[in-house]
Amino acid sequence: MPNFCAAPNCTRKSTQSDLAFFRFPRDPERCRIWVENCRRADLEAKTADQLNKHYRLCAKHFDPAMVCKTSPYRTVLKDTAIPTIFDLTSHLKNPHTRHRKRIKELTEEDLKKIKERRLASSIEQLNCKKDAAAEDSTSTNDDEPQLSTEERAFREYLRSLFEVLVMLGKQSIPFMAEKTSEVERMSNNFQALLDYRMNAGDEALKKRFEATAVNTEYCSATQQSQLLDICENTVREEILMEVRESRFFSLVTGDLVEFAGEKHLPLFLRFVNQQNTLREEFVDFLLFDGDETALVERLEAQLTDRWGLSMEDCRGQAHKATGTTTTKMKAVAVLLMEKYPLALHMSCSHMALNIHLANNLPFPNVQVVMETLRRIGAFFRTPLTQDELETAIFAHFQKNEEKGSVLKQACGPGWTEQHNVFDVLLDMLPPLLLCMDNIRENADGKFAEATTADAYSIAETLADFEVIVTVVILKNVLVFTRAFGRNLQGETLDVFFAANSLTAVLHSLNEVNDNIDVYHEFWYEEAVNVANVMEIPVTIPRLFLRKQRAADVGEIQAEAYFKEYVTVPVIHGVMQEVEDMFSESNLKALKCLSLVPAVMGQMKFNTTEENYADVYRNDLPSPDTLAAELHCWRIKWKHRGKEVRLPTTIHETLQLPDVKFFPNVNSFLKVLSTLPVLKLEENKSETASERLQAYLDRTSTKLWNKSLAMLNINTHVKHDLDVMVDKYCRLYPEDDPDPEAEEEVMK
Repeated sequence: MPNFCAAPNCTRKSTQSDLAFFRFPRDPERCRIWVENCRRADLEAKTADQLNKHYRLCAKHFDPAMVCKTSPYRTVLKDTAIPTIFDLTSHLKNPHTRHRKRIKELTEEDLKKIKERRLASSIEQLNCKKDAAAEDSTSTNDDEPQLSTEERAFREYLRSLFEVLVMLGKQSIPFMAEKTSEVERMSNNFQALLDYRMNAGDEALKKRFEATAVNTEYCSATQQSQLLDICENTVREEILMEVRESRFFSLVTGDLVEFAGEKHLPLFLRFVNQQNTLREEFVDFLLFDGDETALVERLEAQLTDRWGLSMEDCRGQAHKATGTTTTKMKAVAVLLMEKYPLALHMSCSHMALNIHLANNLPFPNVQVVMETLRRIGAFFRTPLTQDELETAIFAHFQKNEEKGSVLKQACGPGWTEQHNVFDVLLDMLPPLLLCMDNIRENADGKFAEATTADAYSIAETLADFEVIVTVVILKNVLVFTRAFGRNLQGETLDVFFAANSLTAVLHSLNEVNDNIDVYHEFWYEEAVNVANVMEIPVTIPRLFLRKQRAADVGEIQAEAYFKEYVTVPVIHGVMQEVEDMFSESNLKALKCLSLVPAVMGQMKFNTTEENYADVYRNDLPSPDTLAAELHCWRIKWKHRGKEVRLPTTIHETLQLPDVKFFPNVNSFLKVLSTLPVLKLEENKSETASERLQAYLDRTSTKLWNKSLAMLNINTHVKHDLDVMVDKYCRLYPEDDPDPEAEEEVMK
């Protein structure tokens, strides 16, 4: 059974930390001082025996000089140790956490006694520090860890290994260089860095490997794997501790990544930390194997059994999938919502809604267009290809320089990920094809063979009339969701009004569906005009014609074919996706954003959050007082002073000192913050998903490593090398055979 820390505002427990936990002393006088320092009024009536049996304090509340290690795995307190380090103020930011560990209000007499006692304790602890320093200098302190010379050397050696591994991860240096010779492989980057450290004077490594033969591996593949696992798990545990303290979180997954021939799903957790700041952190790669049910079971086991989280506290999920993966991830989202209704399936703030909707359409022609878009985005990342595209734009629009200039601005970095991507792509099709043809010809020889091969492949796709029709249809259908999607990625006020405008979006899509013949006629004519400009023949796909002839069915006209197999499926698919993505529960959650004062102000303080609050009623500390609290919240902002500005975002609202007097509102806002559809706060650093993509882009596919990726993406997360060493010693104790034992075995 885990031990919980009895100190106020401390949430540590033994299963989540390597810290030592100490019983309250049996001595009544010392026990009374511990209780007084804790400021726990509810503990004063308990006897010293009761406190000793049922209550603990973690090592964080004691001066380090009072804590001693008697062995590498045993920690004790000095006989005179008194806890003096406490957090007695952070509960003011979270009023609902005060109920279990209520802090006693001190009288002047209490303060005087405590000051006198602390003065005496400080003098005593100062003397203890001096004694400890003297004992350290003479190496005669019996309370210090009694490690043998071999054990100390081994721990120093491990520390050097972990330091090198962390550096490899931070600097995105792969284990292996891309070499073919087996002899060359023996001297990998890890080995080379160990050599460098030894040459620079690392005594721990020198002693370990001074007798090792040249070109012999310093660490076996098994030990390297063990070391990487420890590094990865230590960094992950730091993140998970924050998630557990926050309680509520949302699950976000990325596009598949392949390691050693196996596909893995990147997992991110979104939560509000103890400083009321919204965070989204990368935590692991999940093996993407089996059907939807198996994937859900594996995901649950990872989150609950291994990480100690509760899926009951998951408040949202978003899945950034592409290609055939989208269908499977949609099924995963449905299964999770069936088991956990509050894990609302939403679009992700990292991806434009129109791209998300198009990715989720399970039609081959649409998936070809989306895959081509991703290839185009990657193709024009280099200055050389981008310059060639701009040259082609100006060449095509010689007679309309104004449009050429506008299009040049529109096709800057990241244009394939914008809300208006299909509008830009349609205008770009003729110059894009011209650009690809020029690169294919490679008249001046400035492009590599791989680049010309990619240009040829993309040009062949763009020259297909079915692709042109699909782009035209996507552009014209998704124009109705473009403004809606842009608002979803905007400020809190924009998101709130987007939630209230969904009815109008669905009405527009239904109007198109009801008059599909008229709309399709115009859209098909637009596609034919674009094809004529690009000198592409208007044809029905060859595969369909072959099947038709085999079935001995009469010929079908091109316009009728594209209406039946492109226009109608796309409009129906988009309508269904919008309805699924923005269900009644999702809209209720988004309409609760009216709790943000700036939204209240726009609504003339005539908001009705209580009508939608049932979704999160069980997440509130005092749900019975919610209506009265919301009324006071509105009155507070309605009658504010003229100089008081209304906070415009959830983050800004949570940072207000007054929010602690509204515990339900405070909790409500924290839960809403975790919803994946809401954008992260503006900051200069990259998001976790951007850091993951950066690692994948700059590292060769053959050299991708899950553990090194984890270290590289989470360089901002603190790590303690000594903790890594301790974990390794516990999990993988050194098994070097004793020479005498070996001789006995030989006999």
